[in-house]
Amino acid sequence: MSRFRLYPTPMQRVALLEQCKHARYVWNLALEQWSMWTRDKGSTPGYVEQARQLTDARAVFGWLRAGSQTVQQQALRDFAQAVKNFHERTHARPTWRKAGLHEGFRVVGPQASRLEQTSRKWARVMVPKVGWVRLRVSRAIPDAKSYRVTRDRSGRWHLAFAAIPPPIPALGTGEVVGIDRGVIVAAALSTGELLACPGLTESEQDRLEQLQRRLTRCRRGSKRRRRTQAAIAKLHARASDRRKDWVEKTSTGLARRFDVIRVEDLRITQMTKRPKPRPDPQRLGNYGPNRRRAKAGLNRGILTNGWGALVRRLEHKAAGRVEKVNPAYTSQTCSNCGHRAPESRKNQAVFQCVACRHQVNADVNAAINIAAGRAVSVRRETPRRVSPKREPQLATSA
Repeated sequence: MSRFRLYPTPMQRVALLEQCKHARYVWNLALEQWSMWTRDKGSTPGYVEQARQLTDARAVFGWLRAGSQTVQQQALRDFAQAVKNFHERTHARPTWRKAGLHEGFRVVGPQASRLEQTSRKWARVMVPKVGWVRLRVSRAIPDAKSYRVTRDRSGRWHLAFAAIPPPIPALGTGEVVGIDRGVIVAAALSTGELLACPGLTESEQDRLEQLQRRLTRCRRGSKRRRRTQAAIAKLHARASDRRKDWVEKTSTGLARRFDVIRVEDLRITQMTKRPKPRPDPQRLGNYGPNRRRAKAGLNRGILTNGWGALVRRLEHKAAGRVEKVNPAYTSQTCSNCGHRAPESRKNQAVFQCVACRHQVNADVNAAINIAAGRAVSVRRETPRRVSPKREPQLATSA
């Protein structure tokens, strides 16, 4: 997606929110119909039948007729595509859209091409039932047949064109790099580089803690609570923008420099799950400590470093050149001699092999193992390289 910042007027913001409300209402109605399916009732209405029902509803309800039919029909098309993706097991089950969280709609067809550039840095786009909305030109505007208007939690409006850029071509030098992702160091390369993902500064973190404490003292539904929530959302949006900018720049640099990029095959969704409660055997009905606060800190460190976003953007920009390696024991194996021992990992930053006394940064050592694509055997060492002409030997006991 090519996303641009929108600058609507106060009146246009109200009209855009109405369009978001209509798209969300139509989506939730289609989801309600689809959720009522049972084996004895037969199939639920598809897109064609739902579009016919939408036409009848617009003839009855004036507030729905005041919105754009293109936006409302496109919400039905998006839902039909979401259901298709769910049945093909490529996406999760469609969920309900909530006000303040899912604010956006899509425009397709000839209306999506009504865009004019007024100056070198500004343009305007014609949004149905809203009018001409100013657009900041931060890059070249692509030739797309549809776009999506969204509003984030901090109140900023964006317009994203559905135009996928081509992947970055490889240099052809055969350079291979391994990437080890961590909490202290966001990404360590096998070349020795240590990359850090920027986040909030210390003063901004103190400000966030103050606002969070103030939020607990605010009365629900008050204006003071809404102002505090807006200030918190602004800080979170700032951190998210910095993380996205770092991911884009880092992934572009890696895709341009190396031909093959190897990363750990991590299941981040399972890694960031909250710990299960531990029943106390001595007190029935009660639970013992399960270190949930420590796990929450670890989850926060994983998510704020953009582990999944970095690999996802690498797969987009370096299509077919990203390889996932089994992460087992990559941090305990010596990149020099291949000996594996947990004692070699002295601490978070130092790795010193107990066999060959090789010392290197722990994250860089793991990145070198990832770049080599090494798999560790159960004998606590990497298997030795043997000639392919040698006859297979019987395995000896460990």
